[in-house]
Amino acid sequence: MKALLYWIVGWITRIHNYILRLNDAYEYNFTDKELHFLVIGALGMALIFAVYPVFRWLANREHIMTIAFIYVFTLIIVITFAIEIGQKVTNSGNMEFADIMTGVLGFMMMYGIFAVARKICKAVRRLSEGTPRSKDVENDEENEE
Repeated sequence: MKALLYWIVGWITRIHNYILRLNDAYEYNFTDKELHFLVIGALGMALIFAVYPVFRWLANREHIMTIAFIYVFTLIIVITFAIEIGQKVTNSGNMEFADIMTGVLGFMMMYGIFAVARKICKAVRRLSEGTPRSKDVENDEENEE
């Protein structure tokens, strides 16, 4: 188990160093907080798109996005803690609680934008189809397929 954890930390460190090298290659360098915001936010959204179909298939089609959000939010917290612990262990960066909070905030902001866009798309679809709200709630998940 210890070897697996060190392998994971090493893998995360390589990714971290690669992102830092990419960041250094451009004229505008993102700060550490901005990188955490962008990378963790994007990772969270990638996990949403991966987890949502699985949860939708497993559940009874009620509140699937909420289930997916809770699961991914939990994963994001675990991943950000693992990244910070990995930075401490490998001396590849500073272990800071603010990085964790900034990364989680990145995911929350990106998810918020996604949720609003999703609601707008559903409202436009409902208005264009002339479907009453009560029928939309019953058929919402069927229409997404």
